[in-house]
Amino acid sequence: MTRYGILAILAALVSIAIGRAFGVVELFVIGAGFIGAVAAAAVFVALRSPSVSGVRRIRPSILVAGDIGHVDLALRHHGALRSTRFTLHERVRRINVPDQVAELTVEPMRARGSVTATYQLPTSRRGAIELGPLESVVRDPLGLLVRTRIIAGTDRITVAPRSHLLAMPQLGTGPLGRHLLAQARRLGPGEFHGLREYIDGDEPRSIHWRASARGENLLVKQYEVEGLRRMLIVLDTDPDSYADPMSFERAVTVAASLALSATHADLVTRFVSGDVDLRGPEVAADALRVLAEIQPDGAPLPMLDHESGEGVGLLVAIGGSRDAAGLRRARGVVDPTQATVAVTTDETSHSAIGVNARTEAEFLSNWNALIGKSGARRATGAKGTTQ
Repeated sequence: MTRYGILAILAALVSIAIGRAFGVVELFVIGAGFIGAVAAAAVFVALRSPSVSGVRRIRPSILVAGDIGHVDLALRHHGALRSTRFTLHERVRRINVPDQVAELTVEPMRARGSVTATYQLPTSRRGAIELGPLESVVRDPLGLLVRTRIIAGTDRITVAPRSHLLAMPQLGTGPLGRHLLAQARRLGPGEFHGLREYIDGDEPRSIHWRASARGENLLVKQYEVEGLRRMLIVLDTDPDSYADPMSFERAVTVAASLALSATHADLVTRFVSGDVDLRGPEVAADALRVLAEIQPDGAPLPMLDHESGEGVGLLVAIGGSRDAAGLRRARGVVDPTQATVAVTTDETSHSAIGVNARTEAEFLSNWNALIGKSGARRATGAKGTTQ
């Protein structure tokens, strides 16, 4: 019963009481009229309330902060009579944000008919969103009574952080590529690639004497140096490492971009942050789920010892300042086949292969300069609107 329904009942009781006390028949009639209106409203909502079931579908299936998300509601009316017009209510809950309610009006549905309804999701920020339950709300024409039914349960969806598809370093290209080339040479000469003519400066031990004897010139064995094979991404979650919340959000974007880009380039990828240590073929998807809800909590990092694996490795440590615990731990890793890159979101990195990320644009520019490339694109999503 609505507020107006309660007032109607009170008015009926007062009218009848006063009419009885003073013998005023007209007040009995007024009271009976109020009671009749409430009774008619009860019959209306009982007979015309739709017997509806609903199914919820989220578009796109992977939501990214800044994208435009949509919730499609497929409704089916199971009743034998045409329904009245009704309203759909769905609660939208987010952490540290006041609850919102999506409200949609559905026109009368024919018997055993189907309709669809759509509303936009607030995806301006990463994190988890809880939807539901989905309710149908029917009111009588006078607004005296309301009937609410749950027609769909709850769903929990995740909004992933913003990310960019980055180019990965190539050996010999850019400052990082040249550093990785030096690391690769520590692994040995690599796989045999072919023969070429001897030039001044070549090592005598690389001469292929048997092939040289068949021709007029000396020939040397040429080997193909193995490229980058693995990447370890370390995100520091110490709140004292970051100057403000936006600094931490940039660190999350950097981590998401590297995780997606490394797996896209078929690198063996590992993601470490706080007590989280992710590996395996689903590391990118798992990392995005973690990064969607991660907060600066200062959880200690696991051991970042020598990475087992073949080929040249790259360790990227992300923190607010150069003295962040995660960056200090990364600098302490001793692995002659692995290079370390520090990404700082508040301070300027003093390392020759460090990256400044005081803005997203600065991070992209610095990363591309470090690997000797130009350009990067959003991995998923585009800036959207909220409702």
